Amino acid sequence: MAARRPVIVITGASQGIGAAIARAFAAAEPGARLALVARSEAGLRKTAEACRKLGAAAELLLCDVSNALSVELMAAAVLKRWGAPEVLINNAGKFAARAFLETTVEEFDAQVAANLRSVFLVSRAFAPAMVERGRGDIFNMSSVAGLQAFPGGSGYCAAKFGVTGLSKTMRAELKGKGVRVTCIYPGATDSPSWDGSGVAPERMMPAADVAQAFVLAYRLSRRTVLEEITLRPLAGDL
Repeated sequence: MAARRPVIVITGASQGIGAAIARAFAAAEPGARLALVARSEAGLRKTAEACRKLGAAAELLLCDVSNALSVELMAAAVLKRWGAPEVLINNAGKFAARAFLETTVEEFDAQVAANLRSVFLVSRAFAPAMVERGRGDIFNMSSVAGLQAFPGGSGYCAAKFGVTGLSKTMRAELKGKGVRVTCIYPGATDSPSWDGSGVAPERMMPAADVAQAFVLAYRLSRRTVLEEITLRPLAGDL
């Protein structure tokens, strides 16, 4: 019997690290079926085209991953077409710098919704099917800002620290059900989220390098889980 072509759901797949992750899995897993999720149709089409050239099937799903109904409809479409995914990558997020004393309630809530609520909603939508099958991998994108706070990051750091805690809880609850949970902490990465930062690209990691960490963790034997991965640029501590 031919091996099942893995179904891989990637949020925030329209650009940056998410698009790089999609390309990395398309290259590493011939015939992979990619559910590419984001709000930007133009970006998703570009990512899908690159992945199809590498031999993957790619489905575009427009979705606001911080909205419960939008996530419910997206997950239903994936499960109906392809069934439970082998891999779920919660990559979608948003960064906005703002001093604590200047942060409004609306700005804080927006950071939590984009970076933390989204991880809960999407994971909750797919995890039951993974548990039912007794197998799966969930990757949650945190940040080095989920390990160490920095000035101007009140909303972002709070959300990413939340991703860290949520990931640990998910891992504790799902490890006995065949579902591996990995939390990723990347530092400065050459991607759109760092545009305008003033940091030179050569001081940052290539998005393709960060993407490879996901593939390598997925390819470990089912007897092993890489619980946490911290990635930083060689040239500094960003």
